[in-house]
Amino acid sequence: MTTVRDVAAYILQKQGRMTTMKLQKLVYYSQAWSLVWDEKPLFSEKIEAWANGPVCPELYGYHRGFYTVDDKEMGGNSSVLEPEEKETVDAVLEYYGEKSAQWLSDLTHLEAPWNDARGGCQRGELCTTEITHASMAEFYSSLAYDEP
Repeated sequence: MTTVRDVAAYILQKQGRMTTMKLQKLVYYSQAWSLVWDEKPLFSEKIEAWANGPVCPELYGYHRGFYTVDDKEMGGNSSVLEPEEKETVDAVLEYYGEKSAQWLSDLTHLEAPWNDARGGCQRGELCTTEITHASMAEFYSSLAYDEP
């Protein structure tokens, strides 16, 4: 199975150097939309509801201490992504790719998966609750267009 680092490497190859916060949000949206469009997870690593939005701790471990990263620093292998997976990530990048890290973070704060996972946590408070695949699939499926 593709890993989060493989997805991150693919995103960085397509978009170039970016902030770690933006990378985390693009990885999150890639996972969420894969659950909707492909009906399967893109990667197996979990995503948690941190104070600044969704974060994959596994990915964070590789970029901790950096403000920006590029694909060589992530060490993933983008060539392992299947064509369907690349298509999903490409669609995510087409919609979200030009948005700022702060815009993406703010958007996740408006959406149910992050809010529900944070539960009673106060703003800025540490939270390591997982954002489940089920909550992402349910919420983002409701955003997908309805067929006439």
